[in-house]
Amino acid sequence: MKVEETKLPEVLVLQPQLFNDERGFFLETWNSRRYESIGIPGPFVQDNVSFSKKGVLRGLHFQYPQSQAKLIQVLSGEVLDVAVDIRVGSPTFGKGVTAVLSGANHSQLYLPSGFAHGYCVTSDTALFAYKCTDFYNPSTECGIIWNDPDLNIDWPIRQPLLSTKDAGYSRLKDLPPNKLPHYGRP
Repeated sequence: MKVEETKLPEVLVLQPQLFNDERGFFLETWNSRRYESIGIPGPFVQDNVSFSKKGVLRGLHFQYPQSQAKLIQVLSGEVLDVAVDIRVGSPTFGKGVTAVLSGANHSQLYLPSGFAHGYCVTSDTALFAYKCTDFYNPSTECGIIWNDPDLNIDWPIRQPLLSTKDAGYSRLKDLPPNKLPHYGRP
């Protein structure tokens, strides 16, 4: 497996080994021993799949205090995936990274707890899958507005299709520190 560090050291882009022949391909999307050896601990307790059409933007989401690490992959189609460090006191607080994930490149993105996450569908449709280290809890669900100017995210779209909830989120600077994860704390 190829592991690429991003400018946010804890966020990793992974390229699982692909076995290809005339019948198609095979790849391993999770193996606890292999992933733990590169610093991605489990256990993952919930798997999710989302299907979206072109122009849909989901995010920027996080849970606090019941944070989740995520291992993300696109099964078909293509998305621009975004991770933003929202850990108060972190040297990279408010910084983000992007990665193109697609069914063609088979890349995965690992986001540890303490990062907001979002993505925008750039193909006609996308089938998006991700593993989480904690269960979804609507009472701890939070978000940041997708176009927060302080985050300077270069989204590939100016007028995305948003849920009502995603359209109503605040800027990161408007969230009180006690509603955000803290660097160095579990």
